Amino acid sequence: MRTIAKPAPPADAVALVTDAAGTVGSAIARALARQGWRLALHFQDKNEPAALSALLRECQAIGAQAATIRCTLTDEAEIRALLPRITAALGNVTCIVNNASHIESDSPATFSAAALARHMQGNLAAPVLLAQALHAATSKIDGAQGVVINLLDQKLFNPQPDFLSYTLSKAALHSATTLLAQAFAPQVRVVGIAPALAAAGTPETGLALQPADSAMLNDIAATVCFVAVSSAITGSTLLVDGGHHLYPHPRDKATAHGQPGRPSHPH
Repeated sequence: MRTIAKPAPPADAVALVTDAAGTVGSAIARALARQGWRLALHFQDKNEPAALSALLRECQAIGAQAATIRCTLTDEAEIRALLPRITAALGNVTCIVNNASHIESDSPATFSAAALARHMQGNLAAPVLLAQALHAATSKIDGAQGVVINLLDQKLFNPQPDFLSYTLSKAALHSATTLLAQAFAPQVRVVGIAPALAAAGTPETGLALQPADSAMLNDIAATVCFVAVSSAITGSTLLVDGGHHLYPHPRDKATAHGQPGRPSHPH
């Protein structure tokens, strides 16, 4: 019986994970480390988060070469300088996981152009600039291949108007995933992954995205690893949401603080 070889990352392959200290980002980073990737663990804060320092040590203990790197994803000059900095520290970047997301709570009634601009900068412009940079770098190396993985949201396939600016920006990134896959082929593949996410926190402390069901976290990370080495997948979006998109939720479920919480499970 013929066996099928399991895809593996190229030797010395480097992956950038944006917002690596978050719940989803750290799970992705650990999974990539176990697969043998070198890791650039991104953060935006002025000081390196303690959680990221711990993640760095964990990835190194797994056996991965890894480094933390700061970049403000609202600063185009910093974004354009990011890949050369990673290359100097770890080697040529092969994979970018656009995990970082900007999220504020708004609705059609509270929408503002300023809020939309903030979301578009973090959730669209930054991922597109990083994809552009990877394509430019990859095109200079004979035979080199790269992949960009955009973390989206199942609510694009199950629409409702809460988090309007966030949703519009992720819808734009979903479209960009297809357009960039067309433009950057064959050197760079571009793929979307749409998990079921829930916002945690408050406007005062800051909102952050987490899996709607913690059981999905390993599946999200495993899907990233699969897509990163699957050369036949590009221009498409994989739903990793436990079927949430099949059961429309009219509005995001509110917590006691009036902020969105865990969406209902599909029945």
